Amino acid sequence: MQDDAGRMCFIDVGQAPHVRRIAAIATPGAGSGPTVVWLGGYRSDMTGTKAVALEAKANALGVGFVRFDYSGHGRSSGHYTDGTISLWLEEALAVVDRLAPGPLILVGSSMGGWIALRIVEAFRARREAARLAGLVLIAPAPDFTSVLIEPHLTGKERESLDRLGYFEEASDYSPEPNRYTRALMEDGRHNLVMGGLIETGCPVHILQGMNDPDVPYAHALKIMEKIVGDDAILTLIRDGDHRLSRPEDIERIEAALAEMLARV
Repeated sequence: MQDDAGRMCFIDVGQAPHVRRIAAIATPGAGSGPTVVWLGGYRSDMTGTKAVALEAKANALGVGFVRFDYSGHGRSSGHYTDGTISLWLEEALAVVDRLAPGPLILVGSSMGGWIALRIVEAFRARREAARLAGLVLIAPAPDFTSVLIEPHLTGKERESLDRLGYFEEASDYSPEPNRYTRALMEDGRHNLVMGGLIETGCPVHILQGMNDPDVPYAHALKIMEKIVGDDAILTLIRDGDHRLSRPEDIERIEAALAEMLARV
């Protein structure tokens, strides 16, 4: 198999002078089945353990797989602090439209779970909802800016947001702190998906660690309460953290994807 650099393509998204160059890797399937699309988390890239493992699983099952980097992430252009949910959604839709024709299974990790649910809404608006064959959501964080961050801001963080246009907090996954901008927070309010019922029109499987320090498992329970009329499964992993990247976690995620594919 070629390395990632040999398989990578680039898609330009947006209008000049604000075009973002999005790096993506698309592996074709053996037939006319669905394409699995990986939607990563905040400050994650497409070379992560879960994305690569699921690509290999999809390949073994003979289905197509697409993974990509949002702007400001991985091999794509820009800096993550210039991004917003709306911009990353636009990029995800552009990648899907270009590289993933036909039925889709969306696999969204952390923030990618939010992007996945916004794609559901976008497809419904475009009258393409029938293309969605399933969702696998891993520690999903829809509405995280408004629900998981804003209510817990300290006075110092609020002052920084007002004065500097951003605040920072230490990251468990990088030596550099996470920087959250005013634009990200404000744009998040225009992309909320948990204000009412969530109608996906397809099967949903959520996998959530109960020892997740970033997205409490109560958030996954709230998502389940919002999903109506769809076949939804929630797998709670008692000792699972936010990443869910241990071998046993990867096996659970692979099994969830395989089960979803078997139903298409």
